[in-house]
Amino acid sequence: MELRILRYYLTVVREENITRAAEILHITQPTLSRQLAELEAELGARLFERGKRKITLTESGVLLRRRAEELVELADKTEREFSDHGEALTGVISIGSGESAAAAELPRLMKRYSARYPQVRFELHTGVAPAIREKLDRGLLDIGLLIEPVEIEKYDFVRMPQRELWGLMIPLGDPLAQREVITPENVRGLPLIVTPRMKEREAVAWFGGDVERLNVYCTCDLAANAALLVERGLGYAFTIEGAVSNYNNVCFRPLFPAIRNTSVLVWKKYQPFSPAVQKLIDQIKDTYKA
Repeated sequence: MELRILRYYLTVVREENITRAAEILHITQPTLSRQLAELEAELGARLFERGKRKITLTESGVLLRRRAEELVELADKTEREFSDHGEALTGVISIGSGESAAAAELPRLMKRYSARYPQVRFELHTGVAPAIREKLDRGLLDIGLLIEPVEIEKYDFVRMPQRELWGLMIPLGDPLAQREVITPENVRGLPLIVTPRMKEREAVAWFGGDVERLNVYCTCDLAANAALLVERGLGYAFTIEGAVSNYNNVCFRPLFPAIRNTSVLVWKKYQPFSPAVQKLIDQIKDTYKA
């Protein structure tokens, strides 16, 4: 299976039309169709349902799209890491992060780094912790910012100075916005928007062990999605304070008793990095380990 063919495949998936994809790729439509047929034969699976105006993916086609995206992204990243043969430090550094107070440190790190190595570029990826860890493990990210607790055994890390404070995202003007803190009694019976993290030990203890009896209206990964629901009066979202500052028409009130977590910057153990990434790791160690 050639990377060139996977790139062809992803172009067809994006355009949903073999003729348009062939024009973009500057090859003939029969040539592209033949190579797709050979790819299906190689995999022993049908990848497309061919309609009159567009094609749709089969289940096997969806799986190949995900794998092809990962392989092509990793190949591009590897090529970039080996592309520099001069004296000036160049390259691309990929960082994954969720929405948190510690994420405010990333621009400071990048600004200081860019002052010394102006030709290095950055890629920032926002996502939930499981997605960031998966990309770290697959080599698609160089560095990740994660909220503890984290299974840290396979990573090197530094702990960030910020403490992530949990609370409730509330619509402006709501009666709960008048309170200084939110207690378990304040939220019983209310429609709640929760994240998977609220199943963890600290949250269960805060609720007095009866999490399953709460009125969970919706589960949500990112604060951006939760904020849209809160703004429209659909519920109240449990989140960390650092994830709320970018959204209008909502406010944050801390939980009582308080729940706090630390954050860590992590990178894979025993992995050789490009010179650009290694320089950033050294800067991170110098900045935070003291």
